[in-house]
Order: sequence, then C-alpha cells, then structure tokens
Amino acid sequence: MISVTAQHAVRALLELSSIPEGDALGGRDLARRASIPHNYLAKILRALGTAGLVDAARGVGGGYRLARSPKSITLAGVVELFDPARSATECLLDNTNPCSDVTACAAHRDWRRVKASYVRFLESTTLAKLASRHDVATILDRGPRPSPSSRARSRARST
Repeated sequence: MISVTAQHAVRALLELSSIPEGDALGGRDLARRASIPHNYLAKILRALGTAGLVDAARGVGGGYRLARSPKSITLAGVVELFDPARSATECLLDNTNPCSDVTACAAHRDWRRVKASYVRFLESTTLAKLASRHDVATILDRGPRPSPSSRARSRARST
C-alpha cells in the first residue's frame, strides 16, 4: 500500500535506529545494509534530513544518524513525505473525487473502514515499535549483521 520509495525510507530509518546512539552510518554502508541503491538512498536521505528525521555529518566519524528518537518517528510521518496521496482523501475507484458520502463510489462503505484502519496503523506505529517487535535484521529479512563499532574493532584487530 505504500510506494517503494516510502518502503526504502522506512528500511533506512530502521537501520539507523539499530545503531548505538551517537554512532553514525556512512551512506554506502547504509545503502548496502538496507538493500537500497546508493543514489536512490541519497535522494531519500535528503528528504528525511529536510524533514528533520535524519542528521548528516561529514568527515571522520561522520555519516547518518536519526535526528529524533525512534519513539517519536511514526510511519505516517515517513510515508507522508513520499506518498502524500496515500493518506489523502481520494476515492478508491475515482481519483478525481474525494472519498465522501456525497460522491460515494461502489466500494466507498468498505474502503472507508479499510482506509481508516490503515491511517490508524500508520499514525500509531513508530520505528521503536517496529524495532522492538523483531530484530531489525528480521524485519528486513536478512541475517544478523555486525554493528559499525564491532566492524571497527574487527578491522583494528586484523591490522
């Protein structure tokens, strides 16, 4: 029900929510971990940054991190950035009219309930809630990954 871009944004934010507070993740690492093409992710991260959801820092120790607590970031806030019409009032079968009792289409009565449930889900689901239900690796259908700090320790040991 949400666009691929919004799905990518949620996956990137979930990845960022999985790193220790204060750490950052480089764009290429984030793209790889979230399975998003790097150039596509860069555009998504700009939009997330403009919305105040992501901070970016350059230089050593730089990268991307969440700008707000995962508890305060709802799916509605993310999806609305990329799919404004998904939460709008458009009719299911007639996108030229708003979904209303006055201009009701054949699916109106049932669609109204589905749409209200969908909007409630987006508004009540936070990144923290998603991350707490499963390990982020499970949410993203991948196996466990080392954290950025454990990879750095591993590299230090091998040199």
